[in-house]
Amino acid sequence: MSSLFSLSSPATTGYRALLRNREFAGLYAGFTLTVAATTLSGFALGTLVNQQTRSPFLTAVSMYGATFATVLGALTLMSVADADRPRRTLLALQSVSLVGMAAQGLPGLPLAARFALLLVLGFFQSLGTGTRMGLLAEVVSAAAYAPARSLMNITSGGTAILGYALGAVLLRQLGPQGLFLLASALTALGLAVAAATVREHSVRLGARPGLRRTRTANAELFAHPGRRALLVNLWVPNGLIVGCEALFISYDPGSAGTLLAAGAAGMLLGDLTVGRLFDAARRRRWAFALRLLLAVPYLLFVCHPPVAVAAVAVFLASAGFAATLPLQEQLLELTPGPVRGQVQGVESAGRMTWQGLGAALAGGLAQVLDPGTTITVVAAVSVAVTLLARPFTNRATATAATTAGGPEAQMLL
Repeated sequence: MSSLFSLSSPATTGYRALLRNREFAGLYAGFTLTVAATTLSGFALGTLVNQQTRSPFLTAVSMYGATFATVLGALTLMSVADADRPRRTLLALQSVSLVGMAAQGLPGLPLAARFALLLVLGFFQSLGTGTRMGLLAEVVSAAAYAPARSLMNITSGGTAILGYALGAVLLRQLGPQGLFLLASALTALGLAVAAATVREHSVRLGARPGLRRTRTANAELFAHPGRRALLVNLWVPNGLIVGCEALFISYDPGSAGTLLAAGAAGMLLGDLTVGRLFDAARRRRWAFALRLLLAVPYLLFVCHPPVAVAAVAVFLASAGFAATLPLQEQLLELTPGPVRGQVQGVESAGRMTWQGLGAALAGGLAQVLDPGTTITVVAAVSVAVTLLARPFTNRATATAATTAGGPEAQMLL
């Protein structure tokens, strides 16, 4: 119980205080290494597929294809995140990721086998995310949850910047197989860090994990209109914009690393500002504007702007990803403790699945239109979804505080 309340004071919810929590520091370090490994392997695979096929669709899917399988984890075994020993589960899933990442480094591996590996890794990745986020909600207090997610998002952006920048350089020296091996080493290091720092926690659910438990909790999750509205806004606009990013290699192969790094830098700035400098009330007031910012700058791509202008547009747009923080806070308020791991896993899996769908939709459309026009069209759809969903999200925001912890929240138990 002490770990749950150790950071509850407003004075102790800063980043330094979070990092003094040994378990959070371990989760944070493991997450950072996982992001670095995923960034390098995704860049290597996207480059490899583009070189072999010259297909915008296959290139986009190769970079985000693992996200398709995350929905399978969310629909089948996500209850493992709450109903099994979380440390043991996390280490086992990290071990599976290590094996899959190392297999991608095998020279001469057929593309079909590489895509199959993506699906397998995506499935287990969704379970790992649910387990990690369930642990996060236990090792920090409710007051520290948003800063903790913000710090992880900021680090994710910074790591992606370095990953794409260094990946472009290392690709010339090591080739795609070398990047896969480096990603495997980072994954192994993340496994070691988690094993050394994360302690075992009690099982949150008494029920046996499995398909039935997962299906029951998911049905109750989606039955609530407020939670549905929050999930739609967490998933669809973000996924469509990731579809725009998936076309950077096809749009301009020579500048793709620059555009991807600009996007990661914008995401870092947005999460730092919204997560660290805004309080909860201000985060909610800015959520709608941030969701619009996420897509509007991409409308410039219809003019095929110079690389510098495009990079600035991507940088500004990516700051809008910080809209996920207030939406995640509201979802957490509407979720009782015993199923927080599963619900957060479903949220993450759905967001990642929509990233894969966005990449596939954008890549397929780019087979007909040129990449610049496709980016503009997909961004316009994201704007439309944000505008149409606003009334439903406003209602969810208005009811989140009153339903949190009350009878409404008990529906998922």
